[in-house]
Amino acid sequence: MTNKLSIRISPEFTSFVGRGPCDPAVLPPDALIFGFGDIGEPAVSMLLPEDVVGPADDHLVVFAISRAACDRLFALRPKADGRWYLPANLRGLGRAVVAVEGESEVDDMLRSARSQELLCQLFAELAADRMVEVGGSTSLSELDITRVAAAHQLVNEKWQEKLTVGNVARRCGLSKAKLTRGFRELYQCSVAEAVSERRLQRARQLLAQSDLPISSIGYNCGYMSNASFTRAFARRFGMAPTKMRGREATA
Repeated sequence: MTNKLSIRISPEFTSFVGRGPCDPAVLPPDALIFGFGDIGEPAVSMLLPEDVVGPADDHLVVFAISRAACDRLFALRPKADGRWYLPANLRGLGRAVVAVEGESEVDDMLRSARSQELLCQLFAELAADRMVEVGGSTSLSELDITRVAAAHQLVNEKWQEKLTVGNVARRCGLSKAKLTRGFRELYQCSVAEAVSERRLQRARQLLAQSDLPISSIGYNCGYMSNASFTRAFARRFGMAPTKMRGREATA
């Protein structure tokens, strides 16, 4: 079997396109490796260096970027065994890489440019927490996965609003039952739990970074009484807000 076409974009970044094994000789040192399936399969997976021959054969696009470049350019390292559903925008960019068929210098330049765009967009999606991690089998369609991911993003961005299962479902084009099931399958929590987590994480941040009274922090984070805020905070973090603030101040 012939090797994939390799595009050495820099000493720290190589893109491989087509079917067949990747040439290990052109892998960057200490590389993180991403496999984009057959582009029709909606997932991108982290691969091990030994996977570039064999397991990576059917991935139509494979990226290898050194960890040093990853840290310098993106300040983000995806989890070593990560696997995420591939959103439509990234799948379209992947198809654009594969669609370049010639072998001229201009074709290589085009593959290089499109590969870099795909890599940058992948890291932008990961950094913005818009990539939905594959957690096993799911009963959701690809469209439903996209909509549930949009609902999760809505919770992350609009957590200060009065969010209910009903209004989140309407805004994202889902039934309440499908939204609830989608959150359980993709995020292992309910919509209410996701909203609560976002509010409590913000409260913890304010405790450490501001001098606001604890009652004001609770109110700003959506809790109507100091008692309900204290109970929720202690249940999540194992200590009351006053104790957390004292510990953060000591640290």
